[in-house]
Amino acid sequence: MEGNQTMVKEFILLGFGLGPRIHMVLFGLFSLFYTFTLLGNGVILGLISLDSRLHSPMYFFLSHLAIVDIAYACNTVPQMLPISFAGCLTQTFLFLSFAHTECLLLVVMSYDRYVAICHPLRYSVIMSWRVCIVLAITSWVFSFLLALVHVVLILRLPFCGPHEINHFFCEILSVLKLACADTRLNQVIIFAACVFILVGPLCLVLVSYSRILLAILSIQAGEGRRKAFSTCSSHLCVVGLFFGSAIVMYMAPKSRHPEEQQKVLFLFYSFFNPMLNPLIYSLRNSEVKGALRRALCKESHSQLGDM
Repeated sequence: MEGNQTMVKEFILLGFGLGPRIHMVLFGLFSLFYTFTLLGNGVILGLISLDSRLHSPMYFFLSHLAIVDIAYACNTVPQMLPISFAGCLTQTFLFLSFAHTECLLLVVMSYDRYVAICHPLRYSVIMSWRVCIVLAITSWVFSFLLALVHVVLILRLPFCGPHEINHFFCEILSVLKLACADTRLNQVIIFAACVFILVGPLCLVLVSYSRILLAILSIQAGEGRRKAFSTCSSHLCVVGLFFGSAIVMYMAPKSRHPEEQQKVLFLFYSFFNPMLNPLIYSLRNSEVKGALRRALCKESHSQLGDM
């Protein structure tokens, strides 16, 4: 058999091997998460596109984050069905691309907040629209290229059976377990990519928010300091949950916990963060609340006018 021959034409996604009652609980819980993810991020995208008051760098990056979260959640919807080899690799590629993009966008957004709070007079110069567009495009392009590297390395491996993936989607580590060849190179590249795309960005985010917190401490007004601390702590909680979960899953030593528990953790990671992002970054913001009220008032007035 040739080393680069792929004999498996399709994979079977096993999903969860838990009891039917737990299946029903998980189905209801994550259906709720999925619905709120689509609604929350969809509302944010609509408000930012319709309200000119939100056409600023911060909301420009928030709109990209909302797009990533919607695509991220849709790509990892739990399923248990046959999937072609090409379809499986496509799902792996998209998942990695969106995950990498979210990591980089969180860094860019933390830098944007750092400039806004620590250098407010130079904000419009430092965060010009040209800079914002370059940062956004760079985040997307780099993420897709890095994901492509992983997929190309998978294509060099033979898959001659078994063909059952013990996961609810084509997660890269679960796919590699089915390869009929040495996957050490893939494992090394994954670890190196995690250091570059997880540890590095997390350090940059922490540096930005450390500088922000130092600037907050110099605020004299107690109310202003409290609001700033509340906002930063919320952002840090989301960042910590996202990066912390990813680091545990891809960089920590192999856990002794059953694979089913790891899949549940992965599902929370895939759905909980995209659901939280619009709540923390946008819907708690007074400008977004104002835009939502204006949109609702405009809609109610138009309905009254049609009557």
